Amino acid sequence: MTTASMLHPRGVLTVAGACFVALTAAVVVLGALPADTAVRDALLALATPWVVAAMRVVNRAGDWRVLVPGTLLLFVVFRRARERWWLWVAVMAIAPLLEWVLKHLVGRTRPEAVSLSFPSGHSTASAAFFGSVMFLAGSLPRRACAWVRALAVVMIVLVGMARVILRAHWPSDVLAGIALGLALAAAAGLVAGRFRGGPRDGPPHPPDARSTPALPWRCSMSRLGGPEMPPTPRTLGASGGTCDALRILLA
Repeated sequence: MTTASMLHPRGVLTVAGACFVALTAAVVVLGALPADTAVRDALLALATPWVVAAMRVVNRAGDWRVLVPGTLLLFVVFRRARERWWLWVAVMAIAPLLEWVLKHLVGRTRPEAVSLSFPSGHSTASAAFFGSVMFLAGSLPRRACAWVRALAVVMIVLVGMARVILRAHWPSDVLAGIALGLALAAAAGLVAGRFRGGPRDGPPHPPDARSTPALPWRCSMSRLGGPEMPPTPRTLGASGGTCDALRILLA
């Protein structure tokens, strides 16, 4: 699998889905994974008072009280989010419902409590949200796109670390939540890509621009909502002139 295909929503969905299935199967069969205790102990060794205080703040990035207004902010910032608003609302609504169902199906308890833990709800929700941000950032200029996506990855990782440092989850709970959230965001990206031929704001694409879909996860300045050049008589007539020349040659 090439880098470009892995960055496409289909590639992300494939990798994230496979990771989630593998982690779920391992937890169901083995229970506590051998690496869980070692990784958890290593992260807890970092839990100084100021680190714990910082992690409590970061932890809010996986809470609905932050993610609901954050989702509304997506509609303000990204035109593509406004065009398919129902799709991104569905992602953020399905994420908590799906992880709740999976918690009861798997039945794994938390490290220091009797409540259910697999997969991590905060990690699932944050990965779904910031995964959606990574998809929508493709409409930004290249430099801004790269920075936004890097920040989104950092936030996903920090929320996952916070769940372990705050003694709420096993590391495998967090990894499964991240995989599930990214899979949901990638699935939404695939669905959104099928609507690229629908009505859009601003000047229309040239006839040949819609026929070649861009990778939705590739940083771009024009294909995914950035500045677009209106069609000119020269571009509109190029294909017609070529066809006429071929007809003359074949006559």
